[in-house]
Amino acid sequence: MSVNAFFEHFSSIEGPHQQGKVQHPLFDILLLTISAVLAGCQGWEEIEDFAHDKLFWLRKFIALSNGVPRHDKIAKVISRIDMTQFKACFSQWMQSYSELTVGGVAAIDGKGSFKQSDRKDAIHIVSAFACENGVTLGQYKTGSKSNEITAIPELFQSLEIKGCLVTIDVMGC
Repeated sequence: MSVNAFFEHFSSIEGPHQQGKVQHPLFDILLLTISAVLAGCQGWEEIEDFAHDKLFWLRKFIALSNGVPRHDKIAKVISRIDMTQFKACFSQWMQSYSELTVGGVAAIDGKGSFKQSDRKDAIHIVSAFACENGVTLGQYKTGSKSNEITAIPELFQSLEIKGCLVTIDVMGC
């Protein structure tokens, strides 16, 4: 992993920190959090535990000069950044590492969830998956009164999938 490439992709994100009170730079918290989640961590405490367990490895990329941030600090910082901006940065970063092979397969599929309490739709996301690379190229959340038919064109606009075979289930046809 190139920390410079990571920084280039995420440098546009503005941190919620008040200058003069910064103990843990935004970039450190972003790199730590993304690394932990990619390693399978779920929840703020697990992200903090990951940082303690992988401190030697993390310090190859970030200083963590004030030690590992506490889980509540990580949660506070991440919850205050613009998620639309974060999503765009993350997608660009992932696309820079996962190039589709000409003739490769991009599988488009939508998944939905619902709230247990009232069994109404909570979220519906359409994803593009690069089958040969085994990575998700991008995702698009549909509107509350929409479905994947309207989301697929939006997803396509954010991807570079020329020269590939695109598969889609019957809903998209």
